[in-house]
Amino acid sequence: MAEFTAQDVKALRDATGAGMMDCKKALTEAEGDMERAAQVLRQKGLSKVATLEDRENNQGAVAIARSGNTAALVELKSETDFSAKADDFVALTQALADAVLADGPEAVESLQSQLDDLRIAKKENIVVGTVARFEAPEGHVLDAYLHTQDGRGTNGVLIELDGGDEAAAHEVALHIAFARPTALTRDELDGDLVDRARASFEELTRKEGKPEQAVPKIVEGRLNAWYAERVLPEQGLFGEKETVAQKLGDNSIVRFAQAVIGS
Repeated sequence: MAEFTAQDVKALRDATGAGMMDCKKALTEAEGDMERAAQVLRQKGLSKVATLEDRENNQGAVAIARSGNTAALVELKSETDFSAKADDFVALTQALADAVLADGPEAVESLQSQLDDLRIAKKENIVVGTVARFEAPEGHVLDAYLHTQDGRGTNGVLIELDGGDEAAAHEVALHIAFARPTALTRDELDGDLVDRARASFEELTRKEGKPEQAVPKIVEGRLNAWYAERVLPEQGLFGEKETVAQKLGDNSIVRFAQAVIGS
């Protein structure tokens, strides 16, 4: 029979956060080996958490890390805002962003054990969401914006411009946070989605009794307005008449990334 003391059980509980009886069972299974017992608890915890994978997780936190001309954004998703506001959750989100900044998007795998431990502790479907890393070459301008609420990032943006200056890049970053575009060009939008929008506008226009010869032009106008709601350069800057493209003039957007909690 495995030999261990009440102090061993308490030490395992303090180290893992597991219940007293679970720690005692794990030590028995591991024949008193503390490290093996911790692994037993971890494996059992992950097994329980795996059953939560289908649960909705539209809460979470966003973190940004930046150094010079390089910036990283990471979203960590959870089921509840209670978990997402906790210090350990926010700290891990930032650690993930720091790792991506240093070593690229694949670096999230280096923190897998911490992510697993957080899943076990919170008993929630916690997964990494959006991950982005931008490194701007000479002549390009990089900006990062993070809106925080209740101690956590909730709306993060990265943007890279070809030309322009930091003020212009930051203004567009703020606009993205506000307007939440889904594409940089029309071609990036899903073709089926575009076809459905066009068909819907055709049906609506004919139901309104418009002359048949006028239908194509009206549909095209409505489709252009639909594009302008989704395609970043075509959006009115902060909802005004001047578009993002007009504001930037000869400068252009190379790429952008956004993560919004609750979207």
